[in-house]
Amino acid sequence: MKLPTDQVLQQGVTAHNEGKLQEAEILYRSILKTHPTHPDANHNLGIIAVSMNKIIEALTLFKTAIQTNPNIEQYWISYTAALIDEKQFEEAEIGYKKLLELNPNFVEVHNNLGSVLKNLGRLDEAETSYRKAIKLKPDYAEAHNNLGITLKDLDRLDEAEISYNQAIELQPDHAEAYYNLAVILGELGRLEEAETSYKKAIEFKPDFIASHYNLGNTLKDLDRLDEAEISYNQAI
Repeated sequence: MKLPTDQVLQQGVTAHNEGKLQEAEILYRSILKTHPTHPDANHNLGIIAVSMNKIIEALTLFKTAIQTNPNIEQYWISYTAALIDEKQFEEAEIGYKKLLELNPNFVEVHNNLGSVLKNLGRLDEAETSYRKAIKLKPDYAEAHNNLGITLKDLDRLDEAEISYNQAIELQPDHAEAYYNLAVILGELGRLEEAETSYKKAIEFKPDFIASHYNLGNTLKDLDRLDEAEISYNQAI
């Protein structure tokens, strides 16, 4: 006796959640044999394809899910993430904007859209997206850090410094923010402060190669060559 599609899907989801990906894939594909546009089966099969690094195949599956039911946020989230893996930023921008049509207050999407726009070289628009994320969630440390990166690229170093410090205040172990702050401080000629910030980045991320290397550069500029040598060797 043939099981109803919903029951087969549930079996596939259960297997998927238990990490039995081969079993889940067989079940999802059995649904597609009779219902080739079934949105959940396509989407879930796409998730498995991503886990196997078959991104192009996943994109086709996600696109079918979206075309069948364009109002499910998770389909768009999975689709845009796969697009970014393939560096298809123009298409990812469209996907994020569709998500924002469905949910204008989706904080993470505003942040992610900012990153896509930055990759497309549209820094002013990226800044706007990051600020929207921060307005919706003022304690969003990653958005403050990303805003700082964009402000630095816009050569607004004082504002970038403020954003990095805000990120650190919100997330005191944010190694990337300490590193980014150190770069700004170095460019502003505040070498001792840059040294401190690089060391904080290394404290929270000991294998942070760029921090070890840039700390070496900073110590060299401070004429502390023996210490600089140690940092360069650590980077190596």
